[in-house]
Amino acid sequence: MVNITVDILKKYWGYDAFRPLQEEIISSVLEKNDTLAILPTGGGKSLCFQVPALSMEGICLVVSPLIALMRDQVENLKKKNIPALLLYSGMSYREVKKTLENAAYGNYKFLYVSPERLRSDLFIEHLPLITVSLIAVDEAHCISQWGYDFRPSYLQIAGLRELMPSVPIIALTASATKKVQDDICDKLLFRANHCRFQQSFERPNLSYSVFSPASKQNKLIEIFKNVKGTGIVYCKSRKRTKEIATHLVLNKISADYYHAGLTTPERNKKQQSWVENETRVIVCTNAFGMGIDKSDVRVVVHYDVPDALENYYQEAGRAGRDQQRAYAVLLYNENELTDLTQQSDTRYPSLATVKKVYKALMNYLQLPAEDGEGLFFDFDINDFVKKFELDIYTTNYVLKVLEEEEILSYSEQFFQPSTVVFKTDKSELREFEKIFPGESVVIKGLLRSYEGIFENPSNINENQLAKFIGKDGDEVRIILNMLNQAGILDYTPQKDKPQLQFLQNRVPTENLIINETDIQKRKLNYERRVSAMISFVHSHTTCRSKLIGNYFNDLAIAACGICDNCINERELVISNAEFENITDMIDKMLIKRSLSMEQVLKGFAPAKKNKVWKVVNYLQGEHKLTIDERGLISRRKVI
Repeated sequence: MVNITVDILKKYWGYDAFRPLQEEIISSVLEKNDTLAILPTGGGKSLCFQVPALSMEGICLVVSPLIALMRDQVENLKKKNIPALLLYSGMSYREVKKTLENAAYGNYKFLYVSPERLRSDLFIEHLPLITVSLIAVDEAHCISQWGYDFRPSYLQIAGLRELMPSVPIIALTASATKKVQDDICDKLLFRANHCRFQQSFERPNLSYSVFSPASKQNKLIEIFKNVKGTGIVYCKSRKRTKEIATHLVLNKISADYYHAGLTTPERNKKQQSWVENETRVIVCTNAFGMGIDKSDVRVVVHYDVPDALENYYQEAGRAGRDQQRAYAVLLYNENELTDLTQQSDTRYPSLATVKKVYKALMNYLQLPAEDGEGLFFDFDINDFVKKFELDIYTTNYVLKVLEEEEILSYSEQFFQPSTVVFKTDKSELREFEKIFPGESVVIKGLLRSYEGIFENPSNINENQLAKFIGKDGDEVRIILNMLNQAGILDYTPQKDKPQLQFLQNRVPTENLIINETDIQKRKLNYERRVSAMISFVHSHTTCRSKLIGNYFNDLAIAACGICDNCINERELVISNAEFENITDMIDKMLIKRSLSMEQVLKGFAPAKKNKVWKVVNYLQGEHKLTIDERGLISRRKVI
């Protein structure tokens, strides 16, 4: 069986051997075991289900939350002559039905499905007709409400196990704590003999560093002048991405900005320019990076502190995938950390706040009572908050709560390409072309450009089609609309705006039910993640790779030797006399009151600051000092 999988790997991907753990995971899948695979960013997760699926009879059902990523994978499989299908929210009834019929009766090996589709009657109706060999759950951490990216629609996946109890499931993610790993296996109804594989979180070529500079902008310039090659700068706000990109350009560093508020053509153009090294640095929100295959990124800078090590690890891990030396740099100031600890009330709003925004939303969309289930709406959140005088951050988090309660689904990066499928047979089409020769050139262009367009809805690009047949793009759109009205084909123009989909009918605001107990549990988990992130930032002695690995239950990880803490540890030798001197000074400072670390450090020369950190960490470990949730240091009282 191993030889078969190696042959498949060589035939379709051109590799002679698997990466670490891939072969063991694939063997587990082929033995029909439920399998959990924790592989870091860039670790080759997709091959762990794609290779075994190609050696099995039937079709692999792949559940993923990211339409753009699914589309990329389907296109990449097609380029390898591996037949694959895609099913996601926003497709028409006819498109969904045709896709499911192709999955049941066609020669396809993969069906990519968004989790929202699993609950539809049409999907459930066709599922018994489809020979499913394997269920692959990508971004599996989304199923756990204890994780950082909980998506209630993922809970629908358990229904597949009940409908197909003998079909093995493989769950894949790049980052999951032990608690989340256990929850994934529980929620997916894994059998008792399931297998778990976790690749080491070691990245021996990636150097982690954390700085609290007087000027972040100056530090950023210093970083890109010292580190050659392409880079990513992650920011929390769209406005800041543009400001930082402009600052880099003014300092003669090639840069551009990227965020979800740009149109799809703008995003694609900026991304491609960076991938092809025409732009050196992309300054972006976390909307950027997922599914982008660029191995030679030399540095990833976090200009703002993420709220979880899960996000930080995934984003930082986009540096150095070519195994050459790379750098992950985190910039912070103490005010940011304070803000993070205070955000939990905003992120997990009260029931009164949720009801206020819900009522405003119903009025904004003019949605009648007892209506809405299954409907999509273009949604401009900036216009909404302006008209109802709401805070945009609070509103975003209320929408997240409404998603978690499965009341609606909000997609800020929704993109549905234009699709076409012919409704007539070929003989009727020839008769139509005789009567309307002016439209014939568009019909012929479609037939020559998109294989299978008679059997299955095809994603089309009107501008590319126009170029191919020598017409204007707007003229092609007019003809496609006319052919649609004439019943010759189904034409659905692309959607490129944020979308709200209602999963339930509107209810009177006073009857809106929210599970406040679950919200409080998620709030507590958020606070724990923030606490772990702050500990990572504040640590000045422990290897940063070890801090990350231990957080994700990789307890065997060795010190990297190349992060800032490892380098400082080698340079940070404190004599007994110096240790006693620093301890005495700290003791005197804390006699009358508690102090922040920043206040303690002010009492020492700049050159001694790292040594002071080392002494404070030691004294805390020996229970001679305490540090409370506000970061204030106190002498431990002797009873």
